[in-house]
Amino acid sequence: MTELSDKITKWYLENKRDLPWRKDKDPYHVWISEIMLQQTRIEAVLSYYKRFMETLPTIESLSKVEDDKLLKLWEGLGYYNRARNLKKAAIKIIEDYNGIFPSTFEEIISLPGIGEYTASAISSICFSLPEVTIDGNVLRVYTRVFEDDSIIDQEKTRKKIREKLMKIVPENSGDFNEGLMELGETICLPNGIPKCERCPLKDLCLSRKHKTSLKYPIKNPKKDKKTEHLTVFLFIKENQILIEKRMEEGVLQGLWQFPNMNGVMSKKDVEEYCNYQNIHSVKIEKGISYTHIFTHKKWIMDSYIITLDNKENLGGIFVTKEMMEEAYSIPGAFQPFKKDFIKRT
Repeated sequence: MTELSDKITKWYLENKRDLPWRKDKDPYHVWISEIMLQQTRIEAVLSYYKRFMETLPTIESLSKVEDDKLLKLWEGLGYYNRARNLKKAAIKIIEDYNGIFPSTFEEIISLPGIGEYTASAISSICFSLPEVTIDGNVLRVYTRVFEDDSIIDQEKTRKKIREKLMKIVPENSGDFNEGLMELGETICLPNGIPKCERCPLKDLCLSRKHKTSLKYPIKNPKKDKKTEHLTVFLFIKENQILIEKRMEEGVLQGLWQFPNMNGVMSKKDVEEYCNYQNIHSVKIEKGISYTHIFTHKKWIMDSYIITLDNKENLGGIFVTKEMMEEAYSIPGAFQPFKKDFIKRT
C-alpha cells in the first residue's frame, strides 16, 4: 500500500494536466471546479469554469449574484441545486467566516452542498490535511488494483476503501488524491480498455496480472427508470416564444421552461386545449420529439408549434432567441426545443 502511494504521487507530479484551478491552491477555485466536475468530464467543464470565474471571481460576488444569473451560468451542467447550494455556502462563508474560506474539514463539510468527497478534496488540496477523496475514479482504480469484489454502490464499500487509503495518505495529500482521480480519468478508464501499459501501478495491479480489469468495479444492477410522457407547447408570436418558470419544487425547480402538460396529446387534443383556454392560434403543427434521461427517470416528450394570433391569456413571458441565450436558463430537457426554435427563426 505504501508503494502505491509513492507511485501515484510521483506519477501525478510528472504527468498532471495543466488545468486552470490547479494554477494555485485557492479554495474558492478548487471548490467551484470540484462541484462542476461531479458527473461531468473535465473537457466539458473548462469553458463553464472560465465563464463562471470571469463573472463571479470571488466568494463575495457569488454570495450576491441574482439567482437567474447564477442558473444561467450553470446552464448545461445539470443538477441545478448544486449551483443554488454554492450561493448558500458563499453567504455562510461571508456571514460566519468573514468571507474567508474555512480551513478545517469539519467547517468545510458543514457548508451547504459540500459532502465528504468535496470536503476531503478541498482539505487535502488547499490545506494539506490528511484526508482521502473517494469518487468513481478512485473506486475503479482501487478495485482493479486489488481485485476487490465489493459492490461500490454500497456505503460500507466506500467507507472501507476510505479507511484503507487513509492509512497511507502522504504529507502531500492533495497530490495523492488528485493523482488517484487523474489516473482514473486518463489511464484506468471507465469505458473501453484501460491503458495498463502506461499505468504507474501496472506491476502492483492484480486485475492486470489476471486479465480481469473489465470485471471491476462491481456495481448493483441498474434499476429501470420511471418513464413519464410530456407534451410541450411552443407558443410563438412574431419571432418570440413563450417561456415560464417552473414551480419551486420538484425536478428542475425554479428554472425556465416551455409550457407543457403530462401525457400524450394528439393535434386534435392540442386544438381543443387551446380553444378551452381561449388561446387564439393561427396554426398548430407537430414539432420535434425528444427523450431526456434523468438519474432516476426519463421524460418522453412530444412538442407542438402553436403560432399565435395574439399573446393574451398565456402568462409567462415572451422572449427572443437572443434573450434566451443571454438571460434565461433553459435546462437540458428543453434544450432541443430551444435549438429547434432558434433554427426556425
